[in-house]
Amino acid sequence: MAIRRFVAPLRAQVAADCFDHPVFSAYIRQRDWLYGEDWPDIDAMNHALHSDSSNTALSFVEQSQAMPGDGLHYEQRIHRDGRIATRPRNWHDLFNAMAWICYPELKRALNRRQVEEIERMGLKVRSRAQAALTHFDEGGAVVVVRDPGALALWNANDWHGLFWRERAAWADGRIAIAAVFGHALLEHALEPQQLLVAKCNAVSTPADTGQAIACVTEAITRHTLLNDPQELRPLPLAGIPGWHLANEDEAFYRHAACFRPLREGRTYPLPLNG
Repeated sequence: MAIRRFVAPLRAQVAADCFDHPVFSAYIRQRDWLYGEDWPDIDAMNHALHSDSSNTALSFVEQSQAMPGDGLHYEQRIHRDGRIATRPRNWHDLFNAMAWICYPELKRALNRRQVEEIERMGLKVRSRAQAALTHFDEGGAVVVVRDPGALALWNANDWHGLFWRERAAWADGRIAIAAVFGHALLEHALEPQQLLVAKCNAVSTPADTGQAIACVTEAITRHTLLNDPQELRPLPLAGIPGWHLANEDEAFYRHAACFRPLREGRTYPLPLNG
């Protein structure tokens, strides 16, 4: 059976209240870019990017057919020249730009690692690390786990336990989303019925969201994280209370396709120590 490739809805087809979903909560500074008929232009994106002085060496540039002629990989172009190729009027690239603006240190860490792997492997072969870095960049989230019980449920893919029996854990902070980072994940959220599943890095007991993100960024930079896709923990975001209309019904956790059992022999790494 062929897998249907996701195609984002047209801008006019996306209801304004779609962006009230918690998956978009970190991107409130650029919410105006998501409404109405007009897409933000490159100048607006760069103005927001350069509001952080650490980003002045970077710029979004409109992707053109001539761009590949420089012989550089997309990631190399960012690393060498600071040029982030961006397609106009494109949801995927808009969300990528918003991730750069919201989480620049994390994006830079991923870019540095990608370039290191390209230099090591060449342009025709991809390493396990490149796959892990890409999976996190496209579909990643950072999760804070403060409760060993919640972690044990997650380790076992006990989704009914994690999201239903321990529903209160998501309200009292024993487990929480620190960042929805992946821009492809945001693109999928344009269709509210989607059963979103993030590929996560977990952090234990940080003082705040910023510390959790910094912990992940440091681990990526030090090569102690994202060396293999198997390091990433799946988490069905659709199961988090309030993140999907159907999850007020216990039966949802028994039957929805996103809640897959743990594969035999599959284990997850310990959370990073925040």
